[in-house]
Amino acid sequence: MQTRLDEVLVLDFGGQYSQLIARRVRECGVFSELLPHTVSLEEVRARAPRGLILSGGPASVYSEGAPRLPRELLELGIPVLGICYGMQAMVLELGGRVEGAAIGEFGRSALKVREHGRLLAGTPDEQSCWMSHRDTVFEAPPGFVALASSSESPVAALEDPARGLYGIQFHPEVVHTPYGNAILKTFLEDICGCDMAWSPESVAERQIAEIREQVGAERVICGLSGGVDSSVAALLTHKAVGDQLTCVFVDHGLMRKNEGDQVVAAFRDTFHVPLVAVDAEDRFLRRLAGATEPERKRKIIGEEFIRVFEEQAAALGNPRFLVQGTLYSDVIESGGGHGAATIKSHHNVGGLPEDLGFELVEPLRMLFKDEVREVGAAIGLPERLVWRQPFPGPGLAIRVVGGEVTKERLELLRDADFVLQDEIRSAGLYRELWQSFCVLPADLRTVGVQGDERSYGYVVVIRAVTSDDAMTADWARLPYDLIERVASRMINEIPQVNRVVLDVTSKPPGTIEWE
Repeated sequence: MQTRLDEVLVLDFGGQYSQLIARRVRECGVFSELLPHTVSLEEVRARAPRGLILSGGPASVYSEGAPRLPRELLELGIPVLGICYGMQAMVLELGGRVEGAAIGEFGRSALKVREHGRLLAGTPDEQSCWMSHRDTVFEAPPGFVALASSSESPVAALEDPARGLYGIQFHPEVVHTPYGNAILKTFLEDICGCDMAWSPESVAERQIAEIREQVGAERVICGLSGGVDSSVAALLTHKAVGDQLTCVFVDHGLMRKNEGDQVVAAFRDTFHVPLVAVDAEDRFLRRLAGATEPERKRKIIGEEFIRVFEEQAAALGNPRFLVQGTLYSDVIESGGGHGAATIKSHHNVGGLPEDLGFELVEPLRMLFKDEVREVGAAIGLPERLVWRQPFPGPGLAIRVVGGEVTKERLELLRDADFVLQDEIRSAGLYRELWQSFCVLPADLRTVGVQGDERSYGYVVVIRAVTSDDAMTADWARLPYDLIERVASRMINEIPQVNRVVLDVTSKPPGTIEWE
């Protein structure tokens, strides 16, 4: 019988680091999920978590309309850790004093520990921490012990072990708080009593069991793109139900150079997974004709994928289930998180038509990208697939920006991308980058001189970023000589290109993809 893993819930009060808290808890070995602060008491009880963490947030606790912390959440008999706004909300609810400080505290700050108590046990008397607040706690509520202070926070950490309530004004989840991870581990292991059993192997084992339970004896179809997400989802499902699964690889003509052949060879020949390859380039390009707006492209491609799946499903006897490699970040970015704006619709979340004829199997829905890679390695996926850089479901269609997607433009973009990847791999930088790719502004031409003649050609944009999970990203500082080689090759090997530029925008304010 499958045992239930310990879980700690993070309640989101709108803080910029809320997702990061959940990630750090998982890295400590405990499953964690982010829920809105408005979650009902009944749902929290039903989840039976070992503890709660209250996130930071942008509001002032004493402002009208500020998110409130229901006292009942503090009386569930499980440990609660308030971080920043979460601590202030706890203090205000229990009778302490929170006020606006004369000076805000943002960035690195010196923490002075007067009493270590349970929460700060094993950490130094003086340590660095990361602050981000204007309000502060001036008096702890009755029953609490003030543990630490900083220059602008008279009470920067406090606890009431008898009630299992703990609070810190600083952010333990960011790398700028050196002892943050130790404090989280103390809360999870020593205070909550978690068994720290969350691991790639345990995730794989549980997902295989859950897929088997969900699917039973039914047939399953999987849309296989060859990226790490769909590959891990497909392999988990194959391990769960064997030949009940048939993978459908749709060659929509929007993939990178030679990628389709590589995907088919890997799954059909190496893993011996039942696989149907569909050449659908013409039908996708017909549907995309005239479409220039990015959301429209995504919707068209998502709908067409489902139409292809439905046709293949009919030929396979109408499987009941469809496997998708939806990630936690996909869900959040598509508006699936509390208060999350729809930044863009992912083809496997927001782009699904309402008349979807399948029940979804989404074994990766609660995982971040780095966790997916770890699970892939744990179940034997080859390194070259595990570490393949992310590639969007809509493919090169959303990298031809500001104009119509045509076969000519796709071929040009494929050739440019091949040059970029070849040089990045040769430089030994492929694994260091989260993503590296080319963007083609479709309707932009520039004047150039090639040979002794005037040229009027396309511009290719190089985009390369570093990231841990795609929630944030920094533009990669590629070596100048590498950029020079890439630009020279593109202009010499692709006659239609006469200019190469570099995108130096981070996320935020930009997104990783241009569309």
